[in-house]
Amino acid sequence: MIRLCLAALGALAFLAAAPAPARAAAEVQEVVSPGGIRAWLVREPALPMVAFEIIFEGGALRDPDELPGAANFLAAMLSEGAGDLDAAAFARKAETLALRAGFSAGRDSFTVSARMLTENLDESVNLLRLALTEPRFDPDAVERVRAGILSGLRSARTDPDSLAAMAWSAAMFPGDPYGRPVEGDEAAVARIGPEDLRAARRRALNRSRLAVGVVGDIDAQTLGPLLDRLLGALPDDPWTPPPPARPARQRGTTVVPLDTPQSRAVLGHEGLLRSDPDFIPAYVMNHILGGGGFSSRLMREVREKRGLTYGVYSYLAPYRRAGLIMAGLASDNARMAEALEVIRAEWARMAREGATAEELEAAKRYLTGAYPLRFDTNAKIAGQLAGLMREGFDPGYLRRRNALIEAVTLDDIRRVAARLLHPERLRTVVVGRPEGLPPGPPIPGFTDAER
Repeated sequence: MIRLCLAALGALAFLAAAPAPARAAAEVQEVVSPGGIRAWLVREPALPMVAFEIIFEGGALRDPDELPGAANFLAAMLSEGAGDLDAAAFARKAETLALRAGFSAGRDSFTVSARMLTENLDESVNLLRLALTEPRFDPDAVERVRAGILSGLRSARTDPDSLAAMAWSAAMFPGDPYGRPVEGDEAAVARIGPEDLRAARRRALNRSRLAVGVVGDIDAQTLGPLLDRLLGALPDDPWTPPPPARPARQRGTTVVPLDTPQSRAVLGHEGLLRSDPDFIPAYVMNHILGGGGFSSRLMREVREKRGLTYGVYSYLAPYRRAGLIMAGLASDNARMAEALEVIRAEWARMAREGATAEELEAAKRYLTGAYPLRFDTNAKIAGQLAGLMREGFDPGYLRRRNALIEAVTLDDIRRVAARLLHPERLRTVVVGRPEGLPPGPPIPGFTDAER
């Protein structure tokens, strides 16, 4: 019965008329709890539920150099028992309350996502608080989670997609936290114990840099004290992120050998931070270049005209300490070298010529039209609120965003493309047995033996 109720609730949440961006912006309330915790709230009483998105700054960036993967391990452990509830009892309690809670570690953040029924709000908050403040880290649960993480790491060593991403990061950011997988490595994961997880909790769940989005059947007067109950007991230790990451100067292509009929390539170079005034024009430009699916130049030139791949893409990756522009594709071993040359040529053509009026109009139409889809559930709205709050925006950005897209001109595209796109700076990693590509420069700290 509980599972059926959850499924029905999820369907109703999807079908309900959630606030559109402009309406959401008008309805955002900035709530400050009695204890000083800030949150953005959109009250939506149409459904008897509340969605929370809580983003803590740091994530894997705060892992000790000797224990990469600690934050990721912690995320997997927070639903494995807390207080006087072991893993099985915690799961039963969450199911009884219809509480959905998830925890995840990213390169720069640690995220808690939760959905709960209004009628069970107090009990659900208490259970979530218990997970955040009193996780058990029982030995059997630690070993079970460790086994799952290690299995995933071993699988990644033979998966071309995972291997290419790991190798590219290691090549671009040697010796930096950005250069290592969020999941860590097998040696470090094998060493992580309960005390390490307790230390990881104190680092990861630090509310000194916190963003909270809340959407649903709750008012500001109720939310304020509830935030203190949920988060007030967490550490509030001042923390300053490390300085900007310094990408490696060495560029070019490196081949990581792997016996597979298709090669997988990841390529990219420095991009823009989210706070850069040119980010929106760059976002539109990238949609035209490779972010727009079948309408993008890369898809048209690499797939449709030459049949070199099933799919090719580009995207902006604005991390906190470095902005990147990335691309990727899979292609037959015999044709990967040609596919990479076409991508570099399109990179250069966009930098040289910019976009056409037709391309710009189509990009604007898609990007403004698709924006409301980010707001079609309470959980998505909460995620948008927390994400914008974390980036330092005000709630009015929700209303202004489409106007910023519409204001981008052809001159903006040309200027930003010339500033951003530099094919000679591309760092490329290919996993497979591509024909016609020499091995290239080695990747520090990433050898065949380690794989």
